[in-house]
Amino acid sequence: MTGHTIGDSETVAAVSDRRRRCLRHWSAVALAMVCAAAVPAWAADDLREELKKVPYKILHETYRDGNWEICQINADGSQPVNLTQTPGINELCPHASADGRRICFAVDEGEGEQRSRSIWCMNIDGTGRQMVARAGREPCWAAGDKSIVYLKSETERFTVMDYVTKGLFVHDLASSRDQAHPNPEICHLFNICSTPDGKWYVSSLHAGMGYSHAIVAIETQGPKLFNLGIPGCRPDVSPDGKRIAWASGDFSLAIGDLDFSGPEPRVLHAHDILVSPAPMKIQHIDWSPDGQYVAFSRGPYNKKALGMAPSIVGVQAPGWNICVADPSTTNRWVAITTDGNSNKEPDWVPLPSRK
Repeated sequence: MTGHTIGDSETVAAVSDRRRRCLRHWSAVALAMVCAAAVPAWAADDLREELKKVPYKILHETYRDGNWEICQINADGSQPVNLTQTPGINELCPHASADGRRICFAVDEGEGEQRSRSIWCMNIDGTGRQMVARAGREPCWAAGDKSIVYLKSETERFTVMDYVTKGLFVHDLASSRDQAHPNPEICHLFNICSTPDGKWYVSSLHAGMGYSHAIVAIETQGPKLFNLGIPGCRPDVSPDGKRIAWASGDFSLAIGDLDFSGPEPRVLHAHDILVSPAPMKIQHIDWSPDGQYVAFSRGPYNKKALGMAPSIVGVQAPGWNICVADPSTTNRWVAITTDGNSNKEPDWVPLPSRK
């Protein structure tokens, strides 16, 4: 092997493994470059101009210089700002509070057996960091912005698999106390969000509580859980609580009307608003504060080249970018980042309140 000598501490198997990993990395990079160049010319340049006038910003996780960071950009992708800048600490899965003043997020630290994930929050400018919970995952804000909802890791050993959770908890920021959900059987939730009235959580559920896979509504103050009957995962409830958006498949995003008026919650008028040709997967849809737009992640999906599903929090996804779409029609969208630095998990930032 030119330029490298195998020492006593390095086996032939180790070298072969390094070669395989190197080949997989460059295969992923090559695929990302090809797919990035395949963005269709009709991808709504007029929408990009429209977004220049939108006052809201967007948060997202991004992998650059060997580290995960949280970045904030304008709605059209301009003026990116790295809010974390913490080499050696990985910040992931950001969510802005409804008043636009704070962010909750996940943090991965350590290596190998010492690796762990915890939940933190900070001010919208990156200052005032404080830990919320150890061994926590998938945070979101509870209605009213005074508490953070999170899921607990099911195992002591770290895993990036998103559904390996057990228990749902609410952390009160004023008292630093945690309250467990009334249903102690809750498990295998991921990508949880809260309705603005504080009465329901909506979440993906995988391989748990009698379901193989489902999007469910859960009472915040009671034990009941209902299957919403829509295929797919990673739901997001609109700021007015009247609509839901989700990934209806690996290559499609959908919206529908949320109806909580009957004995069981349901989704009406469900339909796809975006369809992406393979291998360009689309995920992580998120409503803008005014409900006029949705942000989402888009990038190549190829298990042989990329390994584990690139849509999972904290899994590198070369070639993935943040996009914005118009949910009032079909396939009117534009990519607002173009560097392909594993840009995922977008979340809109409302204008800060004046209170």
